[in-house]
Amino acid sequence: MRRILPLAGLSLSLLLVACQTVNTTSGGAVGVQRKQYMFSMLSEQQVNQMYAQSYAKTVSEAKSAGKLANDTADGKRVAAIAKRLIPQTAAFRPDAVNWDWQVNLVQSDELNANCGPGGKIFVYSGLIDQLKLTDDELAAVMGHEIAHALREHSREQMSRAYAIQMGENLGGALLGVGQGGMQLADQVSQVALTLPFSRGNENEADLIGLELSARAGYNPNAAITLWQKMAQASQGKQPAEFLSTHPSDANRTKALQAAIPKVMPLYEAAKKG
Repeated sequence: MRRILPLAGLSLSLLLVACQTVNTTSGGAVGVQRKQYMFSMLSEQQVNQMYAQSYAKTVSEAKSAGKLANDTADGKRVAAIAKRLIPQTAAFRPDAVNWDWQVNLVQSDELNANCGPGGKIFVYSGLIDQLKLTDDELAAVMGHEIAHALREHSREQMSRAYAIQMGENLGGALLGVGQGGMQLADQVSQVALTLPFSRGNENEADLIGLELSARAGYNPNAAITLWQKMAQASQGKQPAEFLSTHPSDANRTKALQAAIPKVMPLYEAAKKG
């Protein structure tokens, strides 16, 4: 066992050299402060470019299939809400207002929305139709998704994947880990690191999204009713919190309720303005 420690330390040192510590956003009124570790050879521009290509392909396919719904009443709602939310991103990172923002509503029964790296937004009509979202609730979910992009959670996730791969390669070579040990390491990594957008990421997106919508003049209390509707829609389908990429309903509600008083003055000021 004593021989393993120096080698493990060497492996860790090599991983740390390959990563850089960043904080992609300021804390805002909600106080999101966490060091993020990004793979130094994976730049923000690279991730944005990769996602932009994928986004353009998806938009093209949706258009060819007659599934783009930007000209509908809901499509115009989505565009109007995005227009109010995007300027508020400057409160967390000034460069974001100059991103190449794109917003599309896709006709689909899927209960989903997404904002990828660089400000590429998809909203699926099923989310609006099935949950009967108000503008305040729609702003809450869009703000949440925009927050993921501001915090560069996708690049962070990719950096973790690189670190895992490097760690497995280095650890397996240096320590002579057997096949069983490597399988166990893979399982632990899958649970701890590689689930899409960890619960910590989701908590950050909840808080930043709450502030974005409040600054844009949308009632922050709508975040509570939004996730209540989502919980009802997924009743019986949500996995245990330990393996879920989202916080449990109770924990999410508790965190949002604690943060609402911090952003309520911003909402009231926006309404007066």
